[in-house]
Amino acid sequence: MLPRDSLLKGVEYREEMARIIDLADQALRTWEMAVTDFLSPPVLVEAQERLGRLTELETLNWGGYPQAERQRLAINRADLGLDLAQIPLAYLEIVGNFLFDSASHRDFLGAILGTGIVRDKVGDIILLGERGAQAIVLPEMADFLTLHLVQVRSVPVKTRVIDSSELKIRPPQKKEMTTVEASLRLDAVASAGFGLSRSKMAEAISRGDVRVNWKEITQPSYSLKAGDLVTFRGKGRLEIGDVSITKKDRYRLQLTRYV
Repeated sequence: MLPRDSLLKGVEYREEMARIIDLADQALRTWEMAVTDFLSPPVLVEAQERLGRLTELETLNWGGYPQAERQRLAINRADLGLDLAQIPLAYLEIVGNFLFDSASHRDFLGAILGTGIVRDKVGDIILLGERGAQAIVLPEMADFLTLHLVQVRSVPVKTRVIDSSELKIRPPQKKEMTTVEASLRLDAVASAGFGLSRSKMAEAISRGDVRVNWKEITQPSYSLKAGDLVTFRGKGRLEIGDVSITKKDRYRLQLTRYV
């Protein structure tokens, strides 16, 4: 049995982590791989950190393409190994004429959930502009959605299963920049990276709109380091690159913003 109480101590997503620990226990007992439903980035990071303490387990995550935000986590005994091909996913294309009634990510997600499917069964949704969207789901949801997902907003749609090679993934847009700051405080660095005043950034951090490495940080004074990933709700992501010290003892940071 895994040290359940120790693994759950201080976790942010206790309910989700409890289910993941149950799957890990199952994998150890049965000598068979266990796979979660789709996890949000902060839950995935927390699960990897906690399960990573256990030498008897191995984990592997995959959401259908390298930049996928929502991913499934496979868990197996370390001596049995894991492969991406073992993580089952299904790919759907949702086709309609959205030229005069454009639909957002929220619209497509709402239509999918409106069929009765819960959020954990749905991975990323890739918008195709006026043609519709593509969605990654659990395999057991694919046939159901091809039958029941027939409208998004006011637009009739046809939903069909496609191969993973048909996904239309656009590389993320990014902007490289350099900033010099007196400290590595979150509010100062994020202000420079996202082009927002420091006071407004501090307010956003205090509201819980900002995460560092997918963990909620509400202290504007939180100190960043090279390799950290800052996410700002609705504004994208900011990756902290090299950090060096100038002759005036200030911090020069290389930043990459993804939108």
